[in-house]
Amino acid sequence: MAKTAVADIIIPTEFEKYAIERTAALSAFVQSGIVENAPEFDVLAAGGGREVKMPFWKDLTAARQLLADNASLSVNKITSDQDIARIQNDAQVWSVNHLAKVISGDDPMQAIVDLVGEYWARIDQGLVISSLKGIFANGSMAGNKLAIASETIAGQSATTRLNGSTFVDATVKLGDRGDRLTAIAIHSATEAALRKLDLIDFIPDSEGKAQIKTFQGRRVIVDDGLPTRAGTTDGLVYTSYLFGPGAFAKGAAPLDSTPLQGGIGTEGVEIYRAGLDSDTALINRRRYILHPRGVKFTSGSVTGDTPTNAELENAANWSRVFENKNVRMVAIDHN
Repeated sequence: MAKTAVADIIIPTEFEKYAIERTAALSAFVQSGIVENAPEFDVLAAGGGREVKMPFWKDLTAARQLLADNASLSVNKITSDQDIARIQNDAQVWSVNHLAKVISGDDPMQAIVDLVGEYWARIDQGLVISSLKGIFANGSMAGNKLAIASETIAGQSATTRLNGSTFVDATVKLGDRGDRLTAIAIHSATEAALRKLDLIDFIPDSEGKAQIKTFQGRRVIVDDGLPTRAGTTDGLVYTSYLFGPGAFAKGAAPLDSTPLQGGIGTEGVEIYRAGLDSDTALINRRRYILHPRGVKFTSGSVTGDTPTNAELENAANWSRVFENKNVRMVAIDHN
């Protein structure tokens, strides 16, 4: 007699595609344009190895030369550099027990399917924040950072806090490219302070279903995972980030859709059964790139095949390769 199995309900290739699409749809960083889903990064992620190297030609910088009698022109050259992105490999496992289903009267495996996109979106957002911590701890990014925070409560004032005036100072870090900064990520405490100053505007989205927060015309993302630390004497120091479109690029490799030998599912989504425990488990694997454009990952102190969040936060693993103006990020340390 034919039986309906979990594998009939969850088609591995469709689940993987759904998870990738839902992750992008639910990511605040993707929706704000900070993270760009780039097809060329899909291709790079699908390649072998642990990292991808992306060479580029640097801009021409030769000084003006004047024609003159009996004077030869100086010969200049174009130089190159390379951006380096690390490929991420991770996975998660969810297990459902038979009793959980029959006692609850609901389908926990279906709940996993419904929630998986939101889960991976949170993981990706955490990777972006960990990367930002490491990037801006590296000295090569000093030109993209505005440090105005006081390390004491007594020293705090309007000039040490994020407001309309200091925000302008942050955009000027990119000089004439400051108008490319279109989004800002802030802690909820910072957002509350700006709301009290009546500096946060609310506009309806294109479908009229939600209100989009903006500050100085830039889209606002609120995330309490952003860096917060105690001042050296007292008080708190927050770090907020300004971004231009596509500051981070993301690419996902579709894993092999060939059925696993001796198993159920594919490389991307595998289902297994522990019959004696009455457990059914689902494994979701990912291979992808989530990389800040123009800041290479040097892998100087990575011990495994995939960097941990702590290794992403290590300043020694990052180095800026684009000109400051072309790195679409600014950090602000403020009270």
